[in-house]
Amino acid sequence: MYREATNNEIKKLEEIKGKCLSCQKCPLGKTRTNIVFSGGIPNHKLMLIGEAPGYYEDQKGEPFVGKAGQLLDKIFASVGLSRQKDVYICNTLKCRPPDNRDPLPEEKEACREYLDAQIEILQPRIILLCGRVAVNSLLNTTQGITKLRGRWFEGPYMSKMMPIFHPSYLLRNDSREKGSPKWLMWQDIQEIKRVYSQMD
Repeated sequence: MYREATNNEIKKLEEIKGKCLSCQKCPLGKTRTNIVFSGGIPNHKLMLIGEAPGYYEDQKGEPFVGKAGQLLDKIFASVGLSRQKDVYICNTLKCRPPDNRDPLPEEKEACREYLDAQIEILQPRIILLCGRVAVNSLLNTTQGITKLRGRWFEGPYMSKMMPIFHPSYLLRNDSREKGSPKWLMWQDIQEIKRVYSQMD
């Protein structure tokens, strides 16, 4: 049965966040402004895992707060979802890689225990893998997101996982023609909402 996280689960998440605040397991601990632990609302239904924090996220300490985040909010709103009520958002990495470069394998490995803990505490029914880095990390594949998006995969704790385009990619591909990334994202978010609604 779907429910929001309990006080005990929220406390456990705060404990993990506390570990992140003092983490120096990789060099990113020295170059970050803020850790970016999570956003949205902790719940057992829908989690979105992004790639790594960018400039604005690093400044504010929240995931998806730039233009990509604004587009993500619009995508959720198009099917009646919002980060304030329905979605828990976290990233593969909790610290920003310099110049927004891709995370290095050792950085992902160092940060993995925090992501695994977030998933284990909440055990969400649906996990959205947003962007290539999240897909490669959770599905252990080198296949491109264009081939994988829109498909359901078995995830941890009996969850369903779906790869989706990163909103920053959609911002660079403005067409809404049939078959375009934005058109495909519209198909995907409707499928996500369909499965989400069945869980009530």
